[in-house]
Amino acid sequence: MIYLLGKMFLGKFPASRLLVYVSSRTIFAGLTALLLAVFLGWPLIRFLYRHGIRDNPREYLDYTRSKVGTPTMGGVIILLSGGLSALLWCDLSNKFVYILFLSMLWFSFLGALDDVLKIRVGEGISRWPKLFSQLSFGVLASLIILTPAISPLPSALTFQLYLPFVKYPVLLLPPLVYGLGITLYYALVTNSVNLTDGLDGLAIVPSLMVIGLFGIFAYVMGNVRMANYLLFPFIPGAHEIVIFSAALVGAGIGFLWYNSYPAQVFLGDTGSLLLGGFMATQAILLKQEALFLIAGGVFVAELLSSFLQDLIGIKRFKRRLIYRAPLHHTLQHMGWGETKIVIRLWIISFLLFLIALSSLKIR
Repeated sequence: MIYLLGKMFLGKFPASRLLVYVSSRTIFAGLTALLLAVFLGWPLIRFLYRHGIRDNPREYLDYTRSKVGTPTMGGVIILLSGGLSALLWCDLSNKFVYILFLSMLWFSFLGALDDVLKIRVGEGISRWPKLFSQLSFGVLASLIILTPAISPLPSALTFQLYLPFVKYPVLLLPPLVYGLGITLYYALVTNSVNLTDGLDGLAIVPSLMVIGLFGIFAYVMGNVRMANYLLFPFIPGAHEIVIFSAALVGAGIGFLWYNSYPAQVFLGDTGSLLLGGFMATQAILLKQEALFLIAGGVFVAELLSSFLQDLIGIKRFKRRLIYRAPLHHTLQHMGWGETKIVIRLWIISFLLFLIALSSLKIR
């Protein structure tokens, strides 16, 4: 909305340009979301507490008993503050913005339903219905991207597969294969973030690094000169992903104010699925799907540890391959303190962020 005002009054007063430029809108979107998250956070936490939206972790994990009764569904803070900031500062006629909003709403609703069922019924959405919902959005997203009339991507770019550190597309995928890949990609990314959300602050910081990284790539690929210079495909309109990403990063930092140890509120599935869906959408819209495997290495490790434990170790060999799954519970079982685990995984995430960022130039 503010962007439209800036266009209406462009040139009529000096500061009007600040309401239009991508760089200034990125800064303002981040600041707006951060302030909204900090100021809305405490009233929302009190609301969740009063209405009984509180966590009830599994009893067999001794180190989670101190967390009983902490408000959950904190992803609502990110949804409201990030979403409102994006509405204010993004160009609402941009197709990328619509798809990002759609992913936020879809996955936050799915996560909120799961959180409420866990609290009210004692058991959340079972594995297969949840997976079906995630795959359903993948099908919807693939239909949008594969339909030229509504797709935000140039038709020549849609089916190309890019890999980090490689200048040119490595493969041209058939439409059906590409659509199936998008569908599965959503399930993998969202579940990996969901599994990581188990310690105070563990999931949110790596998520912000990945979202910020894709925001940087969006800035490059949405600018024709920078894209040509760095040998990336130019994607018209992708610069709006930068502003939306800044809004989510600002909202996430504001949420961390309350989620840092000891947490006053948890992300819940509302937040973890929202963040995972947003990251998957960023990667797909920027044709950087494989980059998540590097930048989101912590999430990938958590997902693989659960896969090895549940589907191979217990179901196939009838024994545990690691102490506990996902990975952060194994580290706790080994005697690592919660804050040590979280900070060390933050450090690893930052290292992976730098490696992924270097692919802008090392190609």
